[in-house]
Amino acid sequence: MMKKIVKTDKAPSAIGPYSQAVIINNTLYCSGQIALDPQTMEMVGDSVEDQTKQVMINIEQILRAAGSNFSKVVKCSIFLDNMDDFKIVNEIYGNYFKENPPARETVEVSTLPKNAKVEISCIAFI
Repeated sequence: MMKKIVKTDKAPSAIGPYSQAVIINNTLYCSGQIALDPQTMEMVGDSVEDQTKQVMINIEQILRAAGSNFSKVVKCSIFLDNMDDFKIVNEIYGNYFKENPPARETVEVSTLPKNAKVEISCIAFI
């Protein structure tokens, strides 16, 4: 079994002791992404819409860097600071998974890093 760390400057750098993603046996484990701009490392937008769009862009860049894409995602976890935002996040998220969407859970949490409104992680194959 070989462990490979995925790192791209097209997605935000880790803000703690973790990797953007890790590949083991052709499976990609992508760390939770919040709406950080990869260049400035500042939060993008105040609305859940803007933040969700940036989160999905960040995930897409990590998937690409690993040689994967949204069609190969098998599981996602969505964390919201307010479950009232579920419908909005679900609509934006759904645009990336039009056919054969991955397994998923969505949970409300009290606080996310940098007071983000949404965080999403995923597992994909290469």
